[in-house]
Amino acid sequence: MKKRVSLFILVAGIVGLLAFAGPGEKYFDIAKSLDIYATLFKEVNAYYVDEVEPKKLVQTSIEGMLESLDPYTDYIPEEDLDAFSIQTTGQYAGIGALIGSINKKSVVTHPYEGFPAQRAGLRVGDEFISIDGKDVKGKPTYEISALLKGNPKSEVELVVKRVTKELTFKIAREKIKISNVVYQEVIGDGIGYIKLDDFTPSAAGEVEGAVNSLKQKGATKLVLDLRDNPGGLLHEAVNIVNLFIPKGKEVVATKGKVADWNKSYSTLNQPLDTTIPLAVLTSSGSASAAEIVAGALQDYDRALLVGQKTFGKGLVQTTRPLAYNAQLKVTTAKYYIPSGRCIQALDYAHRKTDGTVEKFADSLKSAFKTTSGRTVYDGGGLDPDVPVKSESISSAVVELARSGFIFEFATKYCFEHSAPASLKSFRLTDQDYQQFTNWLTEQRFTYATELEKHAENLVATAKKERYYDELQNNLTALQSKINQNHTGYLTRFRPEIQQLLEDEIAFHYALHRGKTEVSFGRDKELAEARKVLTDPGAYQKLLKPH
Repeated sequence: MKKRVSLFILVAGIVGLLAFAGPGEKYFDIAKSLDIYATLFKEVNAYYVDEVEPKKLVQTSIEGMLESLDPYTDYIPEEDLDAFSIQTTGQYAGIGALIGSINKKSVVTHPYEGFPAQRAGLRVGDEFISIDGKDVKGKPTYEISALLKGNPKSEVELVVKRVTKELTFKIAREKIKISNVVYQEVIGDGIGYIKLDDFTPSAAGEVEGAVNSLKQKGATKLVLDLRDNPGGLLHEAVNIVNLFIPKGKEVVATKGKVADWNKSYSTLNQPLDTTIPLAVLTSSGSASAAEIVAGALQDYDRALLVGQKTFGKGLVQTTRPLAYNAQLKVTTAKYYIPSGRCIQALDYAHRKTDGTVEKFADSLKSAFKTTSGRTVYDGGGLDPDVPVKSESISSAVVELARSGFIFEFATKYCFEHSAPASLKSFRLTDQDYQQFTNWLTEQRFTYATELEKHAENLVATAKKERYYDELQNNLTALQSKINQNHTGYLTRFRPEIQQLLEDEIAFHYALHRGKTEVSFGRDKELAEARKVLTDPGAYQKLLKPH
């Protein structure tokens, strides 16, 4: 009973914290709602026909409440704090390897470069068999992850299976700090390329180090790749912008319900370089802090954005302490970049009657001006200065990528073949691709296309409406034709599938460096960035009003 009372106090505290966080609340409604919740919880616990789990019930109610707000407002119970800390700081103590589940096998998906797992020889695709003598084959990844973490300098013994061979490793744990810059290199034409994957602590310092290193190697132009970067710490975004614009310039402002939390963030230091030509690569997966960097550089006409429209996350989260060492990550403000625009794409404040959220209508978008007078818009992400159309991917390729078979074949391929001398020119041969198709057939991979699903629905509807007998021949012929097209997908979509295979194999061989280098020859966004950076006239023209 004491535990149940404590759980109720926790919920009441959370609701109270949310409710009384700012001015203008309806105090009677709040007190009434809490009273109803308390009596409801008591009655359910006392009289529901089966035993209930108070903790689970409370957790469900909290998640339901927060889900009605936005997807970024989360309740973090005490037991999840370590995982949350790793996500926000990029630091923990362990062997330095990301693990995942591939076709019911727990495997290494990314041994971080330079850390114990990689130094010991652990590879992408290695399957966990035992840890310190405990059988973990088939165990969920969170259990394996917990066993791998521990005090720095403590030792852990792993048995893994590499395709057909079992290997044993003894690895000393260390403090792990995951890098934000995953690749940097001069790629020709005096262009320095930096791939930034995250915004955890030290991101700005890593970018600064990369810029200095590339300039020493002869870089006279820069490409900052923020594609699929989900964002992170706001101050790291501000400090990265500060590398390229003068001291004292506003980078972002936050505005919320609580006036005391409204803040403006400006550059505090002398910049590293305010003149080097700069292109920023963006995609629909570039969000939050990545959009602050890209948007601020665009608003100050300091860089050209190349690629696709960004995600459109203009919401700021703050972490608040709760009772029993829990935490609340709550959306407290919207952010506004230097031109004054907010780039939030989804209007969570005005849901439809079915609970879904729509994007801000184009008619509601407002125009803003960059420093030089170029027109930019709010509400819906950042529009690139040099748009590059993203290619649509067939459902067959999507399902194949999701299946885990691309990953498994890459593991097998790398076990049977030595790494090539250069991944920049690595391509699968016709024989290699035929081996993949033969192997995939053995795995009995199946998928259903949208067209097949519609055909099945059509047949079901015809039977329900009693038209099937007279339409049977036509429907059977249609399904047969669809099936014929289905079986040829490995040939029809070979370019896309082969690219996925080459990317995954290169990652297995050399992690981010491998995946980046193997894509250089076919990277359309990077090709456009190189084109505009090597044409000073075109670069300057795009930075002026037109």
